[in-house]
Amino acid sequence: MIRIGLLGCGRISKNHIDSIKALHSEGLATLVATCDILPDRAKAAADSFGPGCVPFTDYAEMLKRDDIDLVSICTPSGLHPEHVIQAARAGKHALSEKPAGTKTADVDKAIQACDEAGVKYFVVKQNRFNRTVQLLRKALDAGRFGQVYMIASNVFWTRPQDYYNMAPWRGTWALDGGCLSNQASHYVDLVQWFGGAVELVQAFSGTLARRIEAEDTIVVNLRFRSGALGSINVTVLTYPKNLEGSITVLGEKGTVRIGGVALNKIEQWQFEDLHPMDEEVKNISYETGSVYGFGHLDFYRHCLDVLENGAEEIVSGREGRKTVEIIEAAYQSALSGGQVKPGAMPR
Repeated sequence: MIRIGLLGCGRISKNHIDSIKALHSEGLATLVATCDILPDRAKAAADSFGPGCVPFTDYAEMLKRDDIDLVSICTPSGLHPEHVIQAARAGKHALSEKPAGTKTADVDKAIQACDEAGVKYFVVKQNRFNRTVQLLRKALDAGRFGQVYMIASNVFWTRPQDYYNMAPWRGTWALDGGCLSNQASHYVDLVQWFGGAVELVQAFSGTLARRIEAEDTIVVNLRFRSGALGSINVTVLTYPKNLEGSITVLGEKGTVRIGGVALNKIEQWQFEDLHPMDEEVKNISYETGSVYGFGHLDFYRHCLDVLENGAEEIVSGREGRKTVEIIEAAYQSALSGGQVKPGAMPR
């Protein structure tokens, strides 16, 4: 049984606790400690899991426990790399919420620390485990699209000013970034997971209605090394509620669009040739009231499979780094007005 410590008991922590509860009922994992700088929040999270889970307010103290194998990190984005480094130096595997960080250079330090300590470094990419997304990936791997021409993603959600006022770190450059880094980082990940290496990025951004440092609206254009083109359009100003979280792949022999509010519905599935996987489309869409979807449990199952059985990692720190690199290039482009090659910015 993998023993987990949870750092950061805010908004997203419930998804982690619920996933660990499900794994605990199967005898696969347990939550032994929670940590937050707010004592009441740490205690509430520990109590929600049940007896035997101990709350902490000091991360260093929690890391001294020898009964923690893996630390799940749910702190503000800009703190993720440092918290991963501390876990690695304490000999713990690290699981970081998205994005891996706000700067590629910091993520590189976390990767190096985990390599040196011989521990695993996972980054939450739960949307990769959505049934709808898995089926699209299967079609890509089978070569059903032929040449891919374009990949487009839209994230049209809403976050009121109160959302940012609730946690002062939100929308800041140091700890969060804007809607691309926070709300859309999973979509950035999927666009590059489907499209491959990104050669050039060009973006336009604006802070149109929210009182934050970073952007509340952004459009990003991509050129993939394959020659395909991509776009990512994001806003948190959608009226009156979350509208769409989608991705569309257009190819020589196929068109697929996964939509809904959070990649939960296959809205287009057309290919030149029939295939047995086409039968899965009828029953694979689902309803969700949450933009988080239901992928956290499957994500955790994958991490445990890596730790326990040596399965191939598909959500490693190096994989998570790719998202940060594209986001960093987009912000640099929006600032300079030019095209930016990911990885070409000064560190």
